Amino acid sequence: MANYRSIPYFTASGATQMEIDRWLLEQHSQNPDLPSVLRFYNWSPAAISLGYHQRHQPEHWAEIAKTSGLDIVRRPSGGRAVLHQGDLTYSLVTRANLGTRAQTYRTICEFLIQGLAALGVDLNYGEAGRGYIHNPSCFSISTDADLIVADRRKLIGSAQVYRKESVLQHGSISIQPDYELLRQLFGHDVAIVGLSELLIDRNILGLTAQLIQVLTTAAAKCFDTEFNIQPLSAAELSAIEANH
Repeated sequence: MANYRSIPYFTASGATQMEIDRWLLEQHSQNPDLPSVLRFYNWSPAAISLGYHQRHQPEHWAEIAKTSGLDIVRRPSGGRAVLHQGDLTYSLVTRANLGTRAQTYRTICEFLIQGLAALGVDLNYGEAGRGYIHNPSCFSISTDADLIVADRRKLIGSAQVYRKESVLQHGSISIQPDYELLRQLFGHDVAIVGLSELLIDRNILGLTAQLIQVLTTAAAKCFDTEFNIQPLSAAELSAIEANH
């Protein structure tokens, strides 16, 4: 049985969340025998995250971020910009021994597919090629690393980064997107759908907790594990802060 740790859900700034993901990956890369780590989190304040290689951003983003109270942070992973507002982020650090990078994406994404299926939502992979690099918005185009619903709107966008024999994959699961803010940022309608629109009979206040529950159950099945639920310790938080 695989050795996995689950860090309980919490909310923090985007800079803090990205530093935690970066630190967890670094620790695992130095000792691949450490448990794999799954966690779910939110961003407060809401934020725009930029992919590691995304060197340019539209000039008007700074003003929108200021007036809307958004942070702008950089992820350690690739991909394009994501608005983290009305979403849930998942993060998985594990050994990168799952085949090619495309195969790794699909192996990891299986728990997302099975978890959403338990809620009655069927997902498929996007199909766009490398042209996505010319679009500043992650959710404006669906690649084969993304998960979409039947009408091709994106529900989950994911990205990866590798360190030695370890991989970090994290992604945004849309729950209740702000379509007007997305339009302001990217200049057009974005083909995204919120889980609250697909599950209109569910209580939006409890939807995040329910989503975490079904995804954790699906991950335990997909990765053949029983999660050791372990919050970040004071020592770990100190190390992360020192690293930041």
